[in-house]
Amino acid sequence: MTTAALPILPAAVAGARTARPRWERPALAGLLIATAALLLWDLGASGYANSFYSAAVQAGSESWKAFFFGSSDAGNSITVDKPPAALWPMMLSVRLFGLGSWQILVPQALMGVATTGVLYASVRRQFGPGAALLSGAAFALTPVAALMFRFNNPDALLTLLLTVTVYCLLRALEAAHTRWLVWAGVAVGFAFLTKTLQAFVILPPLAVLYAVCAPTGLRRRLGQLLLAGGAMVVAGGWWVAVVELWPASSRPYIGGSQNNSFLELTLGYNGLGRISGNETGSVGGGGAAGPGGAGGGGRWGESGIDRLFSGNIGGQISWLLPAALVLLVAGLVITWRARRTTDSVDGMARAAFLAWGGSLLITAVVFSYMQGIFHEYYTVALSPFVAALIGMGVAVLWEERGSAVAAVALSGTLALTAVWSYVLLGRATGYLPWLRWAVLVGGLLAAVALPFAGRVGRRVLRATAGLGVVAALAGPFAYCMTTVSTGHTGSIVTAGPAVAGSRGGPGGMMGGPGGPGGFGDMPQGGRDGGQQPGGALPQGAVPPGQAGQGQGAQGPGGMPGADGRGAERPGGFPGGMNGGMNGAGPGGRGGGAGGLLNGARVSTEAKAALTAGADSYTWAAAAIGSQNAASYQLASGVPVMPVGGFNGSDPSPTLEQFKEYVRDGRIHWFIGQGGTTTDAFEGGGRRGGGGPAGPGGGTSTEIENWVKATFKESTVGGATFYDLTAPTS
Repeated sequence: MTTAALPILPAAVAGARTARPRWERPALAGLLIATAALLLWDLGASGYANSFYSAAVQAGSESWKAFFFGSSDAGNSITVDKPPAALWPMMLSVRLFGLGSWQILVPQALMGVATTGVLYASVRRQFGPGAALLSGAAFALTPVAALMFRFNNPDALLTLLLTVTVYCLLRALEAAHTRWLVWAGVAVGFAFLTKTLQAFVILPPLAVLYAVCAPTGLRRRLGQLLLAGGAMVVAGGWWVAVVELWPASSRPYIGGSQNNSFLELTLGYNGLGRISGNETGSVGGGGAAGPGGAGGGGRWGESGIDRLFSGNIGGQISWLLPAALVLLVAGLVITWRARRTTDSVDGMARAAFLAWGGSLLITAVVFSYMQGIFHEYYTVALSPFVAALIGMGVAVLWEERGSAVAAVALSGTLALTAVWSYVLLGRATGYLPWLRWAVLVGGLLAAVALPFAGRVGRRVLRATAGLGVVAALAGPFAYCMTTVSTGHTGSIVTAGPAVAGSRGGPGGMMGGPGGPGGFGDMPQGGRDGGQQPGGALPQGAVPPGQAGQGQGAQGPGGMPGADGRGAERPGGFPGGMNGGMNGAGPGGRGGGAGGLLNGARVSTEAKAALTAGADSYTWAAAAIGSQNAASYQLASGVPVMPVGGFNGSDPSPTLEQFKEYVRDGRIHWFIGQGGTTTDAFEGGGRRGGGGPAGPGGGTSTEIENWVKATFKESTVGGATFYDLTAPTS
């Protein structure tokens, strides 16, 4: 293939990168402004979003020690179950501007804008501004991206860093630049400090690509890769080294681990355990066995090649995924005869397809077959890979459309996208039925007309192509508008409308609108809740033992709002987990959803009790489970110890340590959960916040039982409080 045969690629030729068409800068500015507007729209509707991380942000804004370790509380009893890099931008924002929803979430939104910009810059270098704009728009309108860059989970920073990694690698490939390859290693290192081993998933295809295709000698290529690996180890390992060398007695417990070790957390619960399903200390305990597990996913849904297209997951990420796979193949076929090295236009084009495509494929395979915890929002990591392939593939086929094969491939890809959008839009019962048919008809018309439109005239060709782009993006755009028009709170969230019958369906584990056990109670898209620092923000979920009754707010133009719920699980969890986790079923404990997946509502009386004399204590209170503790901490602004960490399953503190804290007068209150300790998980778990059985589950139970037997009980604003300064005898 020659350069002349593919005229979209001369942007990669020396000197051409500075020759920008007049429309490019305004178009790029419009793309970035529109992305920012989408991600910042009504951002405060989500309140504290995931209170688990918001509590850590609040703690880090008050204590530099909590900042460094990523502690859940300013008393530094335990960390979150991830390294702290994703928390640092939010902590700095809150330190500068005070605690509130916008202060926590704006850094996340800005990461989304930055990811769009990096993706644009990368695609433009080889394929020109038109392809780059299409990639940027496809990324910004990916529903799960619109969700996660408005939320405070670590996935926003992870996605940005993965995009930066591919960009730096491609820059390095242009002329075997050591500096750019080292920067790629640095990006991966910080991605590790964001979400541990997930950062390494894309490394195999990228490392092989550089080792084979970089335009320099083999010895230098291998030396550069070793240098980049060293940079990755330094960038990601300095914090790990400090934590492992720091005396355990003077640092917080490493949340999510069973032996107070970050390395154990990395290789187990947060690492290889996600692949094998053997996640000691996680939700439901180790192992993936259980009903529904025959297909490979256990409690986290069926695994397999169709996982990313099925149920509610499809509506998060797969709108353009079939097209991206087809365009990857087309791009590789067109560029396959290029030289092995990347010192040519064609070689760099092929390298770009291999880099973005390899990252997509390996991540998709891992997500499809992993046996451990899998949430729909994890798929945001795929969004820049899909978007890049869309822009690159369309650009290549568009320039080759004079060939009958390329024209048919382009039309077929558009038709496939329209049909798949029709399928996805039909999964949400009653959701914009007119749009479903408009997308199908418009997409198929454009697909049929595209090979012949050029013969009629340039304007007709452009109009046909425009119709095709609109049809392809209309479905994800609608899902994005539904997503941003509704607040999202809790640990498990999804984009778009509720999808009936999907992984549990409305009224399943999390409940749909008004469904039993739902996190409803947010009739205005998550606005309902007690007063918190920074304004009227949601305190989280339903009160103890109550079922959710709320429904998402109506979106613009009559779009049904998302219901603020998390993702459902297949058929509910075994052993009554629905009721236990959500506080909706029989025996639902006082923490309600606050026991595990969301926080409890905090009354004015409870807030007053916590803040009274709080300066005399290291922790104003202790509560089982991080979400319960986070609700009280965010509402009162004083440290609350999360006994047992996120699930209540970590052995922190031990009963003896807790007794010592009480004897030393370091904790004022213990916030009870009511009821009796009951096995809720199949295999023996604790209902509503105690977490799975195991070392930590037993520790939390021991502490709770000792408190009940030793200290006076009182009711404060509907919650059960135990005064740890007032023993019964």
